[in-house]
Amino acid sequence: MAYCWMYVAEADRHQWVLKRNCALTPGQLGGWFGTLALFSLLIAAVLAAGGAWVVVPFTLVEVGALAVAFLAYGRHAGDYERIVATPQRLTVETSTGVRLDRLEREAARVRIEYGGSRREPIRLVSGREQIAIGRFVPDDRKAELVRELRGALARGRTG
Repeated sequence: MAYCWMYVAEADRHQWVLKRNCALTPGQLGGWFGTLALFSLLIAAVLAAGGAWVVVPFTLVEVGALAVAFLAYGRHAGDYERIVATPQRLTVETSTGVRLDRLEREAARVRIEYGGSRREPIRLVSGREQIAIGRFVPDDRKAELVRELRGALARGRTG
């Protein structure tokens, strides 16, 4: 799966936006679903007209399964993580489906934990609280993100 990683650095603000690189917009997704469903139903209608009525229920099950798959894809196509680091604050915004979570902490009180092993999340720890980030970052690029985050937080602590 391809990923989209955007990093913007300003004098006193660093921002990362991490998300999937979804190839279809919601409109395109709906168009493809409609085309596939119409094509399947058209074939079922032709076969039913020829006496093969047993095809119709299977086609309806197929179209239903397609609808479920496309809804699941569409619901999570816009998922993202946004991380904003300023000298004073670290803000993490996570969007999953229809849920939006936002965590804001003093930048000086946040430490970054990452051991470097495959599939291990990056953890932002503040006291007893921790949040896992980087689910949209390929394993081979997580260390790069950790370096950028640590650099941004260190500049905030010394500046």
